[in-house]
Amino acid sequence: MKKALLFLFLGFMVTGSLAKQSDDSSKTSDDIVKTGWNLGLLPAVAFNSDLGFEYGVIANLYYYGDGSHYPNYDHSLYFEVSRFTKGSGIYRFYYDSEYLIPGIRLTADLSYLPDEAYDFYGFNGYESVYQSKWQNEDANAYRTRMFYNYQRNLFRIKADFQGQLSGKSVRWIAGVCGRNFDISSVDIEKLNEGKDKDEKLPPLSEEPGLYERYIDWGLIPQDEKNGGLISTVKAGVVYDTRDKLQNPSTGIWTEAVVVASHSAIGSDENFAKFSLTHRQYLPLLKEKLTFAYRLGYQGTVAGHAPFYYQPIIETSVLTGAWNEGLGGQRSIRGVNRNRIVGDGFVYGNFELRWIPFTFTIANQNFYVGFNGFFDTGRIVQEIQIEDELENIGTPQENYFNPGAESFHSSAGIGLKLAMNWNFVLSVEYGHAMDPQDGNSGLYIALNYLF
Repeated sequence: MKKALLFLFLGFMVTGSLAKQSDDSSKTSDDIVKTGWNLGLLPAVAFNSDLGFEYGVIANLYYYGDGSHYPNYDHSLYFEVSRFTKGSGIYRFYYDSEYLIPGIRLTADLSYLPDEAYDFYGFNGYESVYQSKWQNEDANAYRTRMFYNYQRNLFRIKADFQGQLSGKSVRWIAGVCGRNFDISSVDIEKLNEGKDKDEKLPPLSEEPGLYERYIDWGLIPQDEKNGGLISTVKAGVVYDTRDKLQNPSTGIWTEAVVVASHSAIGSDENFAKFSLTHRQYLPLLKEKLTFAYRLGYQGTVAGHAPFYYQPIIETSVLTGAWNEGLGGQRSIRGVNRNRIVGDGFVYGNFELRWIPFTFTIANQNFYVGFNGFFDTGRIVQEIQIEDELENIGTPQENYFNPGAESFHSSAGIGLKLAMNWNFVLSVEYGHAMDPQDGNSGLYIALNYLF
């Protein structure tokens, strides 16, 4: 942990030294107005309790033009090539600008995201029993460290557009996205390479994981078990009065979107989802102390969404490599990743953000910030599995607890180190309030959650 933080800090100093400097006459002792190109470059040495240690390279290229929009940028180009020790990877290019197409904000994403151990805890939150080896090692619902995992390789290409609908605050949203999900059982032989005899995992034929059991029980249909191609179109509206794109100190950001998948656009499944997200930033002490919160709802409004698409959280803008949950770094911090999966869910994030220190180094603006948070969420629209449960012969109490779903909650703290307001290194620790959700999570990454 200490080494990871040290490498991140050194990389951040490299970022400052490589960034192009501005000699704009409007700069002050408190804030230097940035112009032209600005490069953020650092080794991707980070940690995520869900994914393990990360290693690779991250580069974020900002263009501020003449500085008239600073601290907002004219163009942002983000590149990442990294791997995690638990088998995941990120190969990603992300572009964001409202000036490439006059009057329209464009965000584009091209990503390949392999994951040798993607988390899977069943459906409908607490109605699926989670038992870790620390709770009951003899329980039939826990056999190996890969029991709650399957292998998933995801290829994604997407483009989202926003344009003015009424003034500068109300905008329309439109988007297209293609996701190809390649799903299979965990590669036990690969994970056993180099392991001692006592550390080797048993073959799945002897100890099947939850994914394999769900297939055998008919909870995962045969035509879904290996994934598929999901093509979607999106439409919606957004109301946005934020004063800054990263860590706003005031304003509202609310959006409503409908996302539809249909065979007519090359998709393997036909369904539609509706998502409503409200974010608000309340200044308690100007530029120093802000209360920020996010409330969200998402539900399936038509058709049948395949099990592998259910973790996706629909938004107007993709802010990270993954936008999935509920549970984990991007939704309920400290709760196991993807612990809460259903046809519909609600969630909330509440943060107190404090910036006690601002300073300049090598002509770059920096600040140190802290945040305390409370996260929560639950299923409100269940995946219907009652008919299949009647045919399961195994003791159901080891796997299912009908009617048990309630709010999954966590609380924690975070540390932020930001350069020029937009490039933000983040360290956050969240603790789950119920052992059914796991224990805790530590996340070292970029940017604020929302």
